[in-house]
Amino acid sequence: MKRPIKIIGVPMDLGANRRGVDMGPSALRIAGLQPRLIQLGYAVEDLGNLPVNIPEVLRITDPRVKYLAEVADVNRRLADRVEEVVAEGAIPLVLGGDQSISIGTIAGLAAHYHQRGEKIGVLWFDAHADMNTPETTPSGNIHGMPYAVSLGLGAPELTDLKGFRPKLDPSCCVLIGVRDVDPLERENIRRTGVTVFTMRELDELGMRAVMERAIEIASRGTAGFHVSLDMDFFDPFYAPGVGTPVPGGATYREGHLAMELIADSHHLLSLEIVEVNPVLDVRNHTAEFAVELALSALGKRIL
Repeated sequence: MKRPIKIIGVPMDLGANRRGVDMGPSALRIAGLQPRLIQLGYAVEDLGNLPVNIPEVLRITDPRVKYLAEVADVNRRLADRVEEVVAEGAIPLVLGGDQSISIGTIAGLAAHYHQRGEKIGVLWFDAHADMNTPETTPSGNIHGMPYAVSLGLGAPELTDLKGFRPKLDPSCCVLIGVRDVDPLERENIRRTGVTVFTMRELDELGMRAVMERAIEIASRGTAGFHVSLDMDFFDPFYAPGVGTPVPGGATYREGHLAMELIADSHHLLSLEIVEVNPVLDVRNHTAEFAVELALSALGKRIL
């Protein structure tokens, strides 16, 4: 029996410096996410969007951590929702929005398993490390901080969601596809001790070898793993509509192979898709690609 899927939209762009990713959840739905999951044999319920304010009606109080109170509030509510969904035996499928929503997704998932004395792993697909803190960030944008936050580094308003930190054991965490790292952020990566596969490793080793190793790391001693898929993991040729595009990313088939291997592992606990920006897209191509990837991660096969 397949676990049911519950979709949660988080139309937030407060964590970024470019508008448009707040429309990501709508773009993914328009691309046929729910009916295509149903065709795959899942029972799917769309829980709608969490309410999120827009930056035009807000004020930045700390330029090192922009919109901190508002981002923390949204992630607090997202964490509660994710925890409820997991407790019901369903798979949370979270649609962003900028990458700052990962804070809430991971907090809710980790809280559920923390109460059971278990831990979770993470596979983080991204062109960026997302390991900045208020002390290292060059922009103050929280979408560059969520991996660090989940590992216990950063503003307490974010790290302490659900009453404990860190949410993750770095020995079970992997970063895949990184190719754009801020200078001071490098020390945070070393400090956390997560396993990193840069685009050079992907080029040299190939996606299959990288994913076999990554899945083994994220599964070792865990209840399973969360997958965070930032669509800027891919080269802009394949995914033009993203918040922060970086040349030299993964290809269409590399992405599907990674997701197919995740499905084969049977260790997927939750999935989030972030940084889809329809304003920069071409005929919703990036959202349609993202839906195809979600289907592969959830078991769609060629034969």
